[in-house]
Amino acid sequence: QVQLVESGGGLVQAGGSLRLSCVFFGRTFSSAAMGWFRQAPGKEREFVATVTLNGVGTYYADFVKGRFTISRDNAKNTVYLQMNGLKPEDTAVYYCAARVGGTFSRRWDYYNDWGQGTQVTVSS
Repeated sequence: QVQLVESGGGLVQAGGSLRLSCVFFGRTFSSAAMGWFRQAPGKEREFVATVTLNGVGTYYADFVKGRFTISRDNAKNTVYLQMNGLKPEDTAVYYCAARVGGTFSRRWDYYNDWGQGTQVTVSS
């Protein structure tokens, strides 16, 4: 059984930074595909970033390239999303997702387990 708990969201001005954390409660984090997604009001959930099992490979949505960085610490069972240069259009609930036994994917339906989400609000 897997539980994901996100934290780090909040209100920030445009151009500011936040770091989201997602703690994976379970025994198999090092073999779990991990990703970040977001959902803004009235919009569909969309892919933000994913990272390979060893943390070396990272993949991003075009709209966050150069601004966001995903990383994972397998010793701490935690995946991070460092967000710099935030824009008002980044305002959304950000979700952490996992699939034990997976590798990585941009597809939201690839993942089996989801956190409760953390709100990120960027003011102009």
